[in-house]
Amino acid sequence: MTRYDKTDAIRTRNSARPSTFTGTHTMMQRRDFLALTAAGGGAVFASGLAGCASAAAGVAGGYQDFYFVQLSDVHWGYQGPANPDSSVTLRKAVATVNALETQPEFIVFTGDLTHTTDDPVERRRRLAEFKSIVSDLKVKTVRFMPGEHDASLDRGAAYKEFFGETFYAFDHKGVHFIAIDNVSDPGAKIGDDQLAWLRADLAARDNKAPIVVLTHRPLFDLAPKWDWATRDGAQAVELLMPFSNVTVFYGHIHQEHHHMTGHIAHHSAKSLIFPLPAPGSQEKRTPLPWDASAPYKGLGFREVEAEAAGAAFKVTEFPVVRA
Repeated sequence: MTRYDKTDAIRTRNSARPSTFTGTHTMMQRRDFLALTAAGGGAVFASGLAGCASAAAGVAGGYQDFYFVQLSDVHWGYQGPANPDSSVTLRKAVATVNALETQPEFIVFTGDLTHTTDDPVERRRRLAEFKSIVSDLKVKTVRFMPGEHDASLDRGAAYKEFFGETFYAFDHKGVHFIAIDNVSDPGAKIGDDQLAWLRADLAARDNKAPIVVLTHRPLFDLAPKWDWATRDGAQAVELLMPFSNVTVFYGHIHQEHHHMTGHIAHHSAKSLIFPLPAPGSQEKRTPLPWDASAPYKGLGFREVEAEAAGAAFKVTEFPVVRA
């Protein structure tokens, strides 16, 4: 089996193989192979995530193997040239997840479930339709988070009617998950009350415990002029810094992006509706044009696997539609 030193940069190979980056963990194991074959030759990305290498060692009894699926930025209700297939894209994604050979233990949607609208009636209609469509997922443990499209115009009021609280924490097989709401405040802030809640939640954790943070916007300043930042995100990162095994998964930017804040790894997810340009690469963050010759290019979802033996999390990227 191949091991990579954590000083290695991202390595790109042909589409029949995964690309890997940073980590001292075994990359190609059984689930990665299944992922490659399930994707039907589509591009797959697998990695060991920096910041999680010693997670199991620091927790009494370690944790058991499991994996979950992250989907993001569905924008249900969007209509436009960036995705002329938008009325069925979500249903196709649900079918692809349902076709995974091994079903995940849970699924999380990291925001922008619906596309923004000024009409509160239409907002609730879109939320209801989204909820109905994803109810067809085989996996019934599905967790949700709002994006600014869902929540910033009414501070999450409509979202809460359908999905409950906008921030929360839960534990799964020894891993502590924290969902942070940085979208309900129209000023793109987490807010003092939620930061106090986060501080109290972390106070009960061992500083070597494996922690996964789920959020919509990036917690760091990726491209503030594009609203790709959280105004008080640095305060959340500061609270997380004493913990040696933290990984952040977020959405919002409609593409893969990998960033380190000290020892904390931040990983963005692709969108299910349209891709956006690289951070700061042009004046406006307009969607990349639809490619009729390669529909769904740049769209996808990911599985995140926790392995007790490797004391690591690994990511495998899937296309929305299997080839």
